[in-house]
Amino acid sequence: MARVLLTAFGPYDRWDENASWLALQALMREAPAGLDLTTRRYPVDFQGLRERLAADLVSPFDAVLHLGQSPGSALIQLEGIGLNVARDRGQQVDQLQQLEADGPVAYRSSLPLAEWAAMLIADGIPAKVSLHAGDFLCNAALYWSHYFTEQSGVAPRVAFVHLPLDLSQSAHADKEYASMPAEICAYAVRRLLESITALDAAEAAHSSRGQI
Repeated sequence: MARVLLTAFGPYDRWDENASWLALQALMREAPAGLDLTTRRYPVDFQGLRERLAADLVSPFDAVLHLGQSPGSALIQLEGIGLNVARDRGQQVDQLQQLEADGPVAYRSSLPLAEWAAMLIADGIPAKVSLHAGDFLCNAALYWSHYFTEQSGVAPRVAFVHLPLDLSQSAHADKEYASMPAEICAYAVRRLLESITALDAAEAAHSSRGQI
């Protein structure tokens, strides 16, 4: 059974809720079957996120799936690359810092993001593969998960998924924002978890065929 870490973020700035946490809560009203799922809500804070991730990833997971919100987006974005950069709120581009001084410039997700996007589109959910997750906490989650997993000697299988705002968030916003119901986002996440479960089963079957 695949062990998966599924995470979301808490509120930040003017947002009293986070679309990622709303989607995770909607998903867990009927927990996905066939996998050992650990869920987390992380703070929107670089130090707090790093500490929590480092502690959680001491134990190996078969896959890590992070969720975050993307105000203004009308579709689900599957982020391909985590960069070794960090820029806090209010900082200028020339104030970029490294996440890890001894880390590589970037990590690329090994999960089948293009297949996932095609699968969601076939289900009637707008989705795309995005080049990278920016330079804030979403990017940091993607990068650090690869970094810590690699340090433990396990091949990283990590993805970050940006979700549109929930309807309840856009309804009370100070301007017009695209939105998608948390239940639809939860369905999309469920489909991604099903794909991870299938990948794990296929790898287990391949490994058993190689044994004498």
